[in-house]
Amino acid sequence: MTVSSMFGSGGSTVGSATIQAPSPGIGETVPYAGGIASSKDQLSGTRKKLIRRSGRDSSQQIRLAVQAFFLVLNLWIGLQFYFFVRWAESGGITPAVPRPAGVEGWLPIEGLMQFKYVVASGALPRLHPAAFFLFTAFALSSLVFRKSFCGWLCPVGTVSEYLWKLGGRIFGRNFRLPPWLDYPLRSLKYLLLSFFVYAVAMMSAAAIADFVASPYGLVVDVRMLNFFRFMGSTTAIVLAALALAALLVRNFWCRYLCPYGALMGLISMFSPFRISRNESACIDCAKCAKACPSVLPVDKLIQIRSAECIGCLECVAVCPAQDALSLNMVGSTGARHRVSAWQLAAGMAIIFFGFVGSAKLTGHWQTQLPQQVVLQLVPAAGEQQHPMTTERTGEER
Repeated sequence: MTVSSMFGSGGSTVGSATIQAPSPGIGETVPYAGGIASSKDQLSGTRKKLIRRSGRDSSQQIRLAVQAFFLVLNLWIGLQFYFFVRWAESGGITPAVPRPAGVEGWLPIEGLMQFKYVVASGALPRLHPAAFFLFTAFALSSLVFRKSFCGWLCPVGTVSEYLWKLGGRIFGRNFRLPPWLDYPLRSLKYLLLSFFVYAVAMMSAAAIADFVASPYGLVVDVRMLNFFRFMGSTTAIVLAALALAALLVRNFWCRYLCPYGALMGLISMFSPFRISRNESACIDCAKCAKACPSVLPVDKLIQIRSAECIGCLECVAVCPAQDALSLNMVGSTGARHRVSAWQLAAGMAIIFFGFVGSAKLTGHWQTQLPQQVVLQLVPAAGEQQHPMTTERTGEER
C-alpha cells in the first residue's frame, strides 16, 4: 500500500482534471466520474435544479437511540464492576455482586490477544472469553457496516461526538487543524496500533494463555478501574486537556489517538458498503461535507472509501436532494441496494446480540474463578507485576 493510498492524495483526478479535497482520509482517493463536466458547470455558474427529498429522515434519531442504549449499558456494567471490586476489597463483607463479563469490552488489547489465541489454537479461551466475543462482534460490525462501531456503539465515541457539538455551540464553531499538523497527528493512532499488533503477533497461543492466566492478567480489568479511581495530578491534567481538545476539534480522540478506532477503520475498508453520491442529483451545496464528523470531502467524491468514515449517516441526513446521497453496496446506486438506518441498526444488533447470546448459551461468557482467588487477587491488583517484567527480574537475578 502506497503512502498516497494510505493518507489520500489531496483530491481526485480524472485525466487532467483535478478536484481538490480538503483533509482527505485513508483510502479516500476515488475516481471522480464526470469531473470535467462538473468543473465546467461550476465555472459557468450553472446551478442544478433541486428535487427536494420526500419524507423525513430519521437516521440520526435512530442512531441516537442506539448510542444512548450502549452508553447506558456501559454505565451499568461499570457500576456493577465497581461494586464487585468493592466487595472483593472488603473481603466479602459488603453485599456480593457478580463480576460483569461485559467489562472485557473495555480491554481491546486483550480482545485482540484472545482473537489471536482462537485463530492460532482453534480453541475458545477459558479465561476472559467475553473479550474474544465482543472484539469479534465489533470487528464484524465494522467490516459489514463501515466503521459503525465508532459511530454507533462506542461510548467514548458518543461522548466525544457530543463534546464537540457542545463546543460548537459554546464557541460558535469547531476548529480544524492545518494540513501540516493534521496529517502527522492522524498517523499517531496507526503508530500506536502497529505497536500493539506487533506485540500480539509476536506472542504464541501458549504465551497468550500464560499471560491471561497470570495474576496480572486475571486482574487487568481491576487495574484499569483503579487507574481512574486513583488517578494522579498528571493523569487528571492529561484527561482535562483531552476533554478541552474534544470541545474544540471534531472527534479529537477518535481522529488522532484511538488505536482501536484505527483498527476498526482499516477493517472497514473491506466493507461491501460505501457512502455514495449521485452526481446528477447532487446540487453541490456542500452541506454533507460540513456535517461530516470526520471532516471528509463528501461533496467532492463519488464514493467514500476512507477509513475515517464512521458510517454515521449524518451526511445523508442533511442532504436536501432526492437520491443524492445514500449508503450503498459497492458498485451500485439503485434504491434496492441502499441500506437504511433501520437496517444498519438491526444488522449491528443481530451481530452484537448474536455473539453475546451464543457465548452465554455455550458457557463461554463468564470467567469462573474460585471466590478465594478473587478475594486474594483483587485487593492486591496494584501490586501485580506484568509477566514480562517478572521474567526480566528473574533473568537479572
